[in-house]
Amino acid sequence: MQLTIIGAGAIGGTIGAHMVRAGHDVLLCDADPAHVEAINRDGLTIEGPVENFTVKARAVTPDGLPERLHHVAIAVKSHHTDQAAQLVRDRLDPGGWLVSFQNGLTADRLSAVVGAHRLIVSFVNFGADVLGPGRIMQGNIGTFRVGEPAGGEITPRVRELVEALPYAEATGNIMGFLWGKEAYGAMLYAGAVSDLSIADSLEAPEWRPLMLGIAREVLAQAPVKPEGFDGFDPDDLEGSLDRLVTFNRNSAKSHSGIYRDLMVRKRKTEVDDLLHDLSGPLTTFTGELIKAIERGERTCEVANLRLLAAYERAERLGRPLDAVVTLFPAPSRAPEGPLHGVPVAVKDMIDIAGHPRGNGNPHSMRAEPAAADAPVVQALRAAGADVFAATSLLEYAAGAVHPEVPEAMNPYNPGRTAGGSSGGSAALAGAGVCPVALGTDTGGSIRIPAHYCAAVGFKPSYGALPVDGVEPLAPTLDHVGLLAGDVATTTTVFSALTGDRPLTRPGAGIRVGVLPGLLERAEVEPDVAAAVGAALGTLRDAGYSVVEVDGSVFEELDATFAHILLYEAWQVHGARASADPGHYGPETLRLLRAGSEVSQADYRKDLAVRERLLPAATEVYAAADVLLTPAAPFVAPVTTPPVDTPEGAAEGLFTGIHNLTGAPALVLPCGWSADGLPIGLQLSSAPGTDMELLAVAAHVESTLAVDVRRPAFN
Repeated sequence: MQLTIIGAGAIGGTIGAHMVRAGHDVLLCDADPAHVEAINRDGLTIEGPVENFTVKARAVTPDGLPERLHHVAIAVKSHHTDQAAQLVRDRLDPGGWLVSFQNGLTADRLSAVVGAHRLIVSFVNFGADVLGPGRIMQGNIGTFRVGEPAGGEITPRVRELVEALPYAEATGNIMGFLWGKEAYGAMLYAGAVSDLSIADSLEAPEWRPLMLGIAREVLAQAPVKPEGFDGFDPDDLEGSLDRLVTFNRNSAKSHSGIYRDLMVRKRKTEVDDLLHDLSGPLTTFTGELIKAIERGERTCEVANLRLLAAYERAERLGRPLDAVVTLFPAPSRAPEGPLHGVPVAVKDMIDIAGHPRGNGNPHSMRAEPAAADAPVVQALRAAGADVFAATSLLEYAAGAVHPEVPEAMNPYNPGRTAGGSSGGSAALAGAGVCPVALGTDTGGSIRIPAHYCAAVGFKPSYGALPVDGVEPLAPTLDHVGLLAGDVATTTTVFSALTGDRPLTRPGAGIRVGVLPGLLERAEVEPDVAAAVGAALGTLRDAGYSVVEVDGSVFEELDATFAHILLYEAWQVHGARASADPGHYGPETLRLLRAGSEVSQADYRKDLAVRERLLPAATEVYAAADVLLTPAAPFVAPVTTPPVDTPEGAAEGLFTGIHNLTGAPALVLPCGWSADGLPIGLQLSSAPGTDMELLAVAAHVESTLAVDVRRPAFN
């Protein structure tokens, strides 16, 4: 057979060398003059574990192609398809044909140039790499199929071509093989954003949900029945991963061609064709990361794979819980730092450049995007974190749901709320979507959702994290804080954001203060009282000193909370609530209007009371390193009760006091209710002792060793 192969690289060169050795008349065409010169001078050498041989071959650059071509193969990267097709357009004989040896879905583009009746399509899955001019490494022998793009009949020209090609077989469903390769190829693209080998990226349990997710996403788009090959079975993706690991471990080609283009050859990949041919979030996120690597904004490293895995979990777990507002592809960040590659979600009332400050309100969600990041988001990026998601919240953090914005639901029972107002961040942290998320807390909005969702919720001391670029609710009570999977992560992120060094302290001698009668209060449900009481018993048995302290000053302080919250919220929202009441949901509007009834005199009086009592509130901690209370009196309800209802008031029974004092407070899991819902306890310490609190919390977390349960929605 006479065949002109346009693209004499890894695939075209390997096929051409085998055909020349078998006695066929092959002309190689390549755009690299050095490769062409070496082939003509020294021959084309195939190396590697399969076999080693050199053939004397003819090669030309595109300007040396003959005027007429009868049989042509295109073996260029898919993003060079159009240029290669133009070389064939006026050269192909009327009775000739063109065969594609390419990855990707290029058949339509080639048909548009030469006509569908003159096109044959192939599927090639052996691994090969160009080692240098005139030298190609063939890493293995893989599936090679040839067929008519319309499928069905295996024609004489397909049979003739198969006879001439190495390893090839004919098929009546060539597009099924290509769609199978698209799914496998998408996994290779995902793995290529890291520096792991193909086998390692497919084998590690950490990445398997991502690999399965992106393959399923592609297969769902296939217009034909996808075919299996070399261990890949579209009907058994779980088993496919194990078989593909074995297939790739036995290949001398350890990394994909995409990785080599990015990190070895430093040239553009076929990613634009991937994004053109396929739709779906995981494919898009992978493509955008590859583009960022091409632009030099990132490098191939495991941190990118960690980010892709977070996207997969956000799509699979976070979106069904209505916890995700937006996911940000290939977010900008510093290349190094203490939070290098840590995926972080951000409550959608904290400015993220290019994204509207949504505030849990449909009108705000359609507003102009933020011009710059809030300082706390800037600090995350500067520390190397990947700010990858904006999370849902109760409207304006005011404790109520806007009827047009879904409420974030609980990962341990999707029929229950994740809490508020930082419910989206809590749901993602509790479901394990990301290790940490930013939230805000004016009366418990970090800590109560953490309690509901089995997360660690940390409200630092007042002012420890900046509130600039954050939607205010009640400025003297507002805090920015963290929701995370454990205390260690919380400590690492808080340290990176503040520059404060984590503390280490011995576990022996920790003094835990308790307020008499808290667990006997009527508002506290039996399951909560039992779990917190059992936690206290465990700490006592472990050698902690559990002492009763006088917290009567907290009751006096608590009496000021409602006036301060409502008055300040009205100062923030009153003008808009008066001029455009339809901007707000009815429950939020009712709460805000209640603030209009608080006089400035009453507000100032309560501020003065607060100021007078703060020293006494701090003195409570003189007898204890931390104060321990329930996080909330009940487990996650069906929906968040509005703040101005009896249930809403009870919900914040133990949390609002620490917004008044500005003391750091942290919630961590301490048990489970009879029906499997999380229960948390709250630890607090004197203002400014954030690192001391975190150090004690780490000991408490370790001592309690609460059993970790798989979220219901996982």
